[in-house]
Amino acid sequence: MKILLINPFGSNWVEGMEDYTEIAIRMAPIGILSIAAYLLREKHKVAVHDCGGPVNRLGIEEVMARVNSFRPDIVGFTAVTSSFMNAYLLAEKIKREASHIKIVFGGVHVSALGRKILEKFSSIDFVITGEGEKAMADLAAGVQLGKIQGLVFREGSNIRENDLRTDLCELDTLPFPAYYTLDGFPRSFKAALFNYPKAPTATIISSRGCPYQCSYCDRSVYRRSFRFNSAEYLYEHMISLKVDFGIRHVIFYDDLFTFNRNRIEKLCELLQKKPLKMTFNCAVRVGHIDDDLLKLLKASGCWMVSLGIESGAPEILARHKTKADFFEMKMTVKRIQKAGLRAKGLFMMGLPGETEETIKMTTDFINGLELDDMNMTKFTPFPGSPIYQNIREEGSFEEKWELMNCLNFVFVPKGIKSKARLENLYKKFIKQFYSSRNWISKFLPLIFKSPHSIYRIVRNLPIFLKIKSDFEPRK
Repeated sequence: MKILLINPFGSNWVEGMEDYTEIAIRMAPIGILSIAAYLLREKHKVAVHDCGGPVNRLGIEEVMARVNSFRPDIVGFTAVTSSFMNAYLLAEKIKREASHIKIVFGGVHVSALGRKILEKFSSIDFVITGEGEKAMADLAAGVQLGKIQGLVFREGSNIRENDLRTDLCELDTLPFPAYYTLDGFPRSFKAALFNYPKAPTATIISSRGCPYQCSYCDRSVYRRSFRFNSAEYLYEHMISLKVDFGIRHVIFYDDLFTFNRNRIEKLCELLQKKPLKMTFNCAVRVGHIDDDLLKLLKASGCWMVSLGIESGAPEILARHKTKADFFEMKMTVKRIQKAGLRAKGLFMMGLPGETEETIKMTTDFINGLELDDMNMTKFTPFPGSPIYQNIREEGSFEEKWELMNCLNFVFVPKGIKSKARLENLYKKFIKQFYSSRNWISKFLPLIFKSPHSIYRIVRNLPIFLKIKSDFEPRK
């Protein structure tokens, strides 16, 4: 069976502005690379196409050229909410020109909506809910449709939705993601600026699922299960990236990297016993990190630790984040920095219940943390998140999927008078943080610590100056 897997473009910039995200960050699509590797091991012929822009600007001709040259039996799309419509435009074009090709959609967006996708979008033949490796392999092997767990499909004029998959993948049995199927990997893929000391970089996802249930998180794919790769598997994965692609820095893209302490201790022991001369980043959650573990991470090559904080307002955190403790958050940031690691805070603006007062509380809280880096996203109510069910009771919601990427305010809570006001508060915060004495003092050493980031800024200086002007608040 010949299968073409497509990662559609879905990281649109701010509405009404030109898209510069490909300059700032471009990460490899690990999900479909894992499915590609699994299908290749099952002896199928597989190609991967990573779209470099929205189809209304570029992409359809490029994708169709790939379809016509590869001649797949199945085309599979992965879809987050913001990329779904771009993916569907491509699916419609493929169906018009080659109706025999079966179109499959998977990913977090369609996992949340299930049969509703097939009811509304006629060019899609199948939806896979949950993780995709085994379901795609079953589909490619011709297994009877009614027996494929997690599959939603058409049966005449009806739509059938099979039960969720119960025989989940043993993660250590999976082949490493098929990075080599990506054109230009690793040079064409970039981590966020100042999130690494040396390029090239690559991403590893070392776990699936989360035992917590925060209001804003979509857990449609992995539900509340939590599985993880062993230390030995991760060490071999890092070796493969270094030997095969010359990777110098790895970003572990897990929400709970240190949740199982034993495996991280083992990984650190391996990295210290047989050093790979690679650095890495990871994300931790308050309550799952301590001084001893931080020292181990630092000694093993860890460069930066991210911490999900979300808000500086107690009432916002109490409502939306599971088991959040302000004092512990502050102490965790200080412990990270004391261990010689960069501390990055992850925040969200515009959650239900947000007011100008809570935004000021968050600003003051962040200023007091003296973080090394920060990321403030715009709250987006995704279909699979608990908060989505009653979101219209909490404020005004423009459910335009293309804009639901955490870069646009599609939701305005009742405590903020308008979208324009919320946008201006966001821009004021961004400008304040990146012009603060703390950030300037942290930025200057990065000229030497992250020279490749400086090179990227200098090379694309006019674009970065344009981005800077886009974030100027209205007076």
